[in-house]
This record gives sequence, structure tokens and C-alpha cells, in this order.
Amino acid sequence: MHPRRAFRSIVLVLFAMLAACQLAGCATSIQADDAARVAGKTYVVTGASSGFGRGIALKLGSLRANVVLAARRTELLQEVAAQVTAAGGTALVVTTDVAKPEEMRRLADSAVARFGRVDVWINNAGVGAIGRFEDIPVEDHSRLVDVNLKGVIYGSHAALRLFRAQGHGALINMGSVDSEVPHAYQASYSATKAGVLSLGRVLNEELRLGGHRAISVSTVLPWAADTPFWEHAATYSGSTPRFAAMDDPQIVVDAVVWVSLHPREELPVGGKAAAAYTSHRIFSNLTERITGNIAHRYQMDSASPRPSTPGALHQPMQSGRGVEGGVRERMRQEDAVRGRP
Repeated sequence: MHPRRAFRSIVLVLFAMLAACQLAGCATSIQADDAARVAGKTYVVTGASSGFGRGIALKLGSLRANVVLAARRTELLQEVAAQVTAAGGTALVVTTDVAKPEEMRRLADSAVARFGRVDVWINNAGVGAIGRFEDIPVEDHSRLVDVNLKGVIYGSHAALRLFRAQGHGALINMGSVDSEVPHAYQASYSATKAGVLSLGRVLNEELRLGGHRAISVSTVLPWAADTPFWEHAATYSGSTPRFAAMDDPQIVVDAVVWVSLHPREELPVGGKAAAAYTSHRIFSNLTERITGNIAHRYQMDSASPRPSTPGALHQPMQSGRGVEGGVRERMRQEDAVRGRP
């Protein structure tokens, strides 16, 4: 197909997906009957100290769930636990580094010891590394694989063993639109998220072949969202982390809670993620070029300077404690200073 004609086609696909999502509301809002089904269920949430994980925990608390909170920052988990309890839920704090299989097994054992079962396990913890592939230290690439892929494997292994023993359960793995569309300047991140997507597909096939209809595996695929992820990311691009048209994290929080009740093998969240997911399956090379151009414009051409940093890859950071990360406001301020629209 001629590049210009392909470009017009992909634009039509994008607009069609965005319009469909607007009309349908992307079908992931929590209804009254959904809320009643969450109450009393036990959820394990990794990466619960900030970002999506903190938002998911707080939402579950407001719906009166039992929430097992896992992350490295114990003091923040205790803060989240207090908020979950105040909202009407029940919380258990289990300090956990998801890259250590023995700690993930301890997380599972602790959840069962306290609540007797696990109904939903959410592998949400994740880290990023931004920059040209060869500029990022190999130790950072390695740590990112340990957290984003191996951590999901360890959590999925622990969860599925529990689910098979008790006869039911929902496993939710946090992927990314990068799981489908690889993202320039986030090579190892995209690779790990593609691995998470592939893992979910294989696990669903194994469950189908084993006749385990009461056990589900869902991979959630959000667009870039305004969370502390960007502050915590290792950065070797020479500039502040940013991306185009970031989503509010609450739409991802709601989608994760929704899919725990309405399992889907793959769930792109929001119109932009759905459009990118679909267009990549039709025009893979063109979609990757467009995405790469967007990443280069925002990350390399228009961002403000920033020294290289390993971020929170190897050690937790004190900053970046909320659900939102303030990235959109920071980008607006940077653009105003630099005179960009």
C-alpha cells in the first residue's frame, strides 16, 4: 500500500475507534451491581504504594473489599492501608520486592493466612527506563526485566497455584499499549510488556485446555497515563520523561476493577489505546513509525534537559507517592517556558 494511502487509512481507523469508545463509554465504568460483587472479595495488588496500584487499592477499599497491599515502601503501604480501612475495606500490608520469588510466595501465603483465599491477583508493579537502548546501562535493563517480566511470572505462578487449589480466581496482569506497539526509547520496557501479553495468551490456552472455566487471565493495556511512573523511571535521554496526550490514571483504575468482574483476555483502556492496538494489527510498520515519530518529538525534541538517573529501579524513591504524577502540569509549564504550543 502507498504510504500516503496507508496513512489516511490508519487515521480513519483511529477516528473510528475513538468515536466508538466515546459512544460506548469504553464499557469499563463500575455499576451498582459490580460494587456489590466486589464487597468481601480478597484482592492482592502489587505496586500498591503509588500510581495505578494505589488508585486500585483505594477504589477497592471504597467497595469494601479485602486488599492485600504489596510494594517496597512499607511506610507508604501503611498510609494506603489506613485509607483503605477508612473507606470501608480491610487491608493487609506485605512489604514485597516482586523481583524476588521467595517474597512473592510469602505474599501469597500471607494473603491466604489472613483471608483464607485470594479471589483476584493483580500484577501491577512496574518500572521504566527511557533513552536510547545502548545509552541505558545493562544493569538497568536487567533490573527492568526482573521487575516487569519476571515479577509478573512469579506473581502469576503463585496466583494460579492458589486458584487451581481453590477452584476459582481472576489473574490481572498490567501490560501496556507498548505490549502491542513497541515504543522507541523504551526498548526493554516494550520488550517486557510484550512478554506480559504473550504470557497471558499462553496461560489462557492452558486454562482452556485444562477445563478451568472459573479461572481467568486478563492483560490490561493502558495508554501512557499521568502517574509517578515517569518520575520513578530511569532516564538516560538527557531530558525529562514525557509523552503525548497522557490519560488520567483513574480510567485505568476503573478498568482494572471492572475487568476483575468481567474478565477479558486483553483490554485496551480508552480510545487512544484501543485505536493503537487495532491499527497495529492492520498497519504494523506504519503504526510503529508514527509512534516512533511521536516518541522522538516528545522525548527528544521538546523535553527540558535532565541529568541521567536510575530513578527507582534499584532503590525506592521517597518522591512520587500519589495516584497522579503531575506530569501533565509539568509538561505544560516546560512548554510555556520553552515557548512551545
